[in-house]
Amino acid sequence: MLSRVAATVIPSLGRLTTSTDLTTVPTHGILVANHTSLADPGVVLAALRRMDIEPVILATAGLWRIPVLRYFLDRDGHVPVYRRTARAADALEQAAAALEAGRHVLIYGEGRLPLRRDAAEAAPGAFRSGPARLAAASGAPIIPIGQAGARRVASGRRTKQIAGLLTAPARRPRLHVHIGAPLQLPAGIETASAAAHRAVTAAWRTAALRLGEPAALAA
Repeated sequence: MLSRVAATVIPSLGRLTTSTDLTTVPTHGILVANHTSLADPGVVLAALRRMDIEPVILATAGLWRIPVLRYFLDRDGHVPVYRRTARAADALEQAAAALEAGRHVLIYGEGRLPLRRDAAEAAPGAFRSGPARLAAASGAPIIPIGQAGARRVASGRRTKQIAGLLTAPARRPRLHVHIGAPLQLPAGIETASAAAHRAVTAAWRTAALRLGEPAALAA
């Protein structure tokens, strides 16, 4: 349901384009994306649906407090992440089960939004260990995803984000998602996290260059 909604709503908020290094779509894999805006999950889901990928999403457990949204999240098998609690490991177990069942799983390596107030692009921040631990537990490849432009839809303080969403249909900012080639992460959580970060950063740079973002041009 979330993928269908995203595929309908995102084109009304901006001009979404996509690119990929994939020759064929893997039957399953860990989709690791950069996280810059409250809007970018929708942007990524809309791009993935164009490739007939509707993933299980690992998302903050706070979304499950919204009654109607909680129903759809549970119905579609998405996974709540209870950060900094004893239940945090449960999310990786559920995600591994989804991979074993032949699903794709979408996880954000940074695990949080940037603190910046501006709408500009920047390379992905440091990764948490989740993607590396999930890859080690499941043996599944990661598929790096870089998105750029979502901060033009919504970023900054809450009032600015609301204003951005309300004006996006008139502004129609450019959005781009690049899906990289699958790769098996090396052994060792720190080494694997660094490899995942490099792959997602490369995918982000490709997406940002498509939009002519100064951060990518300067890199």
